[in-house]
This record gives sequence, structure tokens and C-alpha cells, in this order.
Amino acid sequence: MRDLSSLPVGPVDSDDHVRGTAGDALIVYAEFSCPECAVAAERIRASDRSVCFRHFALESRSALAVKLAIASESAARQGMFWEFHDSLFADQGRLDDPHLWQRCELLGIDLDRFEADRRDPLLADKVASQATAAMRAGATGAPSFVVSGVLQQDFPA
Repeated sequence: MRDLSSLPVGPVDSDDHVRGTAGDALIVYAEFSCPECAVAAERIRASDRSVCFRHFALESRSALAVKLAIASESAARQGMFWEFHDSLFADQGRLDDPHLWQRCELLGIDLDRFEADRRDPLLADKVASQATAAMRAGATGAPSFVVSGVLQQDFPA
């Protein structure tokens, strides 16, 4: 893969969503309406590997990408990022608002707070910032993976 990067991938920090130990986490740039991203998420879970999820949500690739990324950040404000993440990837055929609200109910997420948070511009800024960082690091598609600071498109061995 040709290096298209203009900036290195930033280290895992307190603003990231990390499952497992942050120090050796696989960084994944992905988006929730992407079937390949769902497969990658399942493979990572099956491996018990630590993972840091970052959004690579672009409306030009999927009309739902940014909306779902913001919804996941809304769930994160209630401590439910990974549960919401897993539910989105587990059922990509039902990603419209009524199904998001149903997920909230099933996960115990306060729907009024979830909806208020979805309108917070700070969440849209976070999602856009992560997508920009992915592109600056050289990502050309989702999912993209960062292993030991090196960006790659293929699932790491």
C-alpha cells in the first residue's frame, strides 16, 4: 500500500474507546454500516485482543455512517459505547432511528438523554475529527488497522 499519510496515527488516549489493555491495543478505524467492519469487529472479539475503536465515518461512503457514529458517542456518555457498538455490528439491517431507540431500551440507555446528546455538536466534532485523523494517517477505507504505529488495510495476523 502506498503511503498517503501526512501525519502519524495519534497514540491511544483517554478520549478513545478501548476494550482491554490500552498499552497494546489494536487501533481500528471503522464505521457501523460497513459489513467488512462488522466482520473485523467479530474477529477481534473472537481473538480477545485489546482494541481501540476510532470513527472513520464519511457521509460520502454511507448516508448512515456519521449518524451512527454520533449515536454511539451518545451511548458512550452513558457508559454504553461497547454494548451499543456490538449491537450495531450484530444487526446491520436495522440501523434507522426506531431500531436505535429499541437498542437503547434493551441496553438500558436513557432515551431522552441519548436523543439530547445526539444533537450535541461536540459529538459531531469528535466524529469528524477522528475521520480526518484517519485520512491524514493514510487510511483509504474502512476498516483500517494500526499495529505498532503502522497503518494497514488488511486484518492483522
